[in-house]
Amino acid sequence: MLQFLVDAMLRAVDLALIAVALSCVYSLIRFPNVALVQYATTGALIALGLQGIGLPLALAILLSCLITGLLAVAISVLIFEKLLEISPPIAMIGSLAVSMIFTAAFLVTVGARPKRFDLDIMPPLRWAGLSVTPMQLVSVGLTVGAIALFALLLFRTGLGRSMRATSTNRVLAEATGIPTRKVTNAVIVLSGMLAALGGISISLKGEMSAQLGFDLLLPVFAAAILGGLGNALGAVLGAVIIAVAETFVTNVNFGWLTSQEFFFLPASFATVVSFGLLVVILLFRPLGLLVSEVKRV
Repeated sequence: MLQFLVDAMLRAVDLALIAVALSCVYSLIRFPNVALVQYATTGALIALGLQGIGLPLALAILLSCLITGLLAVAISVLIFEKLLEISPPIAMIGSLAVSMIFTAAFLVTVGARPKRFDLDIMPPLRWAGLSVTPMQLVSVGLTVGAIALFALLLFRTGLGRSMRATSTNRVLAEATGIPTRKVTNAVIVLSGMLAALGGISISLKGEMSAQLGFDLLLPVFAAAILGGLGNALGAVLGAVIIAVAETFVTNVNFGWLTSQEFFFLPASFATVVSFGLLVVILLFRPLGLLVSEVKRV
């Protein structure tokens, strides 16, 4: 049971930062940016490249997050703002196209073979039947620390107050003197950094590939919708619920259903769980479990 909880927690940290980034952006620009999951792959690959040229891992991670954040705002200004002038559905289709371009670019430039960070090999830590690697603990620490800092920024700073005001009523926020465009760009930079850190956190625990963003797309969207799309911290709850469901399906012995001693579903069934939960959420709670102040269409 304890190992199940640990496995679920590790899966939740895989999804949490990227789901928070997705909800954070949606709260201001009002369309689900499919391309955002590709910033996770971008951040991981940039960090790997920076480490490859000799930078310390911590510095490589920091620079990668900054570069990815700037790339996110550049794409938003050059592409998504223009598509949003047409309509949010067009912007969403455009973000899907951008996501596919990212994947193709990754396959051409770095190839399809998985890659790893250059890390020291350390044995797993074992205690009371639990097994966890040091890099898994680092991943959890990065995610918890980043979410805590984000919460402090959101509720304890002037930028956070401006973010909440802009997401609630953009017109009123502009009327009170809040520079909503600058706030929006700041949030997009922040979302790109969070997504990049999420991709790096995942890659520190194992391998990275050009398909990382594509593999994360469905569970991340399910987590964001479950938590209340536009409710950034609600996305953390959504990530936990999706992670528990996926871990349950892939870790539980279903032999009693098949008259076999052991019968475990393959890991690919985790995607089926995300699909199923997403459909149920949209049918019965289309605004998510935690309804944000943001009005949705």
